[in-house]
Amino acid sequence: MSAEHPTADAAATITPYEDGPLLVRGDFALVTPDGRSIDARRGTVALCRCGKSALKPFCDGTHKAINFRAGTDREG
Repeated sequence: MSAEHPTADAAATITPYEDGPLLVRGDFALVTPDGRSIDARRGTVALCRCGKSALKPFCDGTHKAINFRAGTDREG
């Protein structure tokens, strides 16, 4: 991947949304820790980042109700 176009060669991209989920787009596999496949059903999914979703690993919007706060950049 080039610094100018970091997603040019990537099969999938993961975008953290401020105070919200991780949006995964592209060609990816979603699996449990023991390797079982999780049906994503589409090429773009929102993954829970707050830990409170009733649909884990998918986001159900609970982050809004609990005032979840997280940035989009790596701190550090």
